[in-house]
Amino acid sequence: MTNENWDAIIIGASAAGLSAAQALGRSLRRTLVIDSGLPRNRFADHMHNVLGHDGRLPAELVAMGKAEVARYGVEFREAVVAAVRDAGALLEVQLEGGETLRARGLILATGVSDELPAVLGLAGHWGSSVLHCPYCHGWEVRGQRLGVIATSPMSLHQLKLVRQLSEHVVAFTSELGPVDAAIEAKLRARDIELISDRVEQVLSDDDGSLRGLRTAKGQEVMLDAIFTASTPRPRDEMLAGLVLDRSAGPQAQVLTVDATGSTSHPRVWAAGNVVVPAAAVPQAMAAGAIAGAALNLALVEEDFDLAVR
Repeated sequence: MTNENWDAIIIGASAAGLSAAQALGRSLRRTLVIDSGLPRNRFADHMHNVLGHDGRLPAELVAMGKAEVARYGVEFREAVVAAVRDAGALLEVQLEGGETLRARGLILATGVSDELPAVLGLAGHWGSSVLHCPYCHGWEVRGQRLGVIATSPMSLHQLKLVRQLSEHVVAFTSELGPVDAAIEAKLRARDIELISDRVEQVLSDDDGSLRGLRTAKGQEVMLDAIFTASTPRPRDEMLAGLVLDRSAGPQAQVLTVDATGSTSHPRVWAAGNVVVPAAAVPQAMAAGAIAGAALNLALVEEDFDLAVR
């Protein structure tokens, strides 16, 4: 079954998607936001480094954004998009269950899924005491006993940032292999303890709070919080049928976009973590607003061309 047409469909209702919807709604575009209700930051207790919203619950920001956007006539639908197809002057957006919607343009703002290191018990603390971003969560654990589970050479940057937060830092380096002597000297000069044994398990107290880590050789290291990096998996599989251009980013293979979020398809934009996995909430907001404005401009030009024809 194919339903009504829309000027714009946005897939994803978090910071990027809602910012795009706001730009389009205020431009009098008939806009639908489709969302599955699983934002990336749902595991975090609070947001930080978001000016004017520091310490706010992520879900609260989304609720505020939806209320603002709805004032401009934007509509919402809780659903999962199965596929997007090119239909010439329109795009067809197929939902799970078979229903198909049509739109003149589409913005993908679905974010990423975080694939965590294979450490027993790690996932249960993700977003609370197992953290990834020193800027987002570092202040809250300043001065405490901090561990960093390195996952790639990029983790050395994370480790140096974490050392700024505390004098009690332990680096678990098994995934890096032998650490270069010059780098090791730098880390030890800043009193960072290096443990090369593989991390096997996260230790928890009876109340579920983090207690530390156990290595494969049985060493137990008491910690208050752990930093590590996930492997981000962009949630863009619904666009597979469009065969869009891709680029190798520092964290993942992502859709190629220009400064406005435009992809290699003239009716498709993408914004937020789905194309920049490391982007925090303010960056995702900005990217969404730019993509929404760019899609509206493309529709404005098309409206004039259609009028002439």
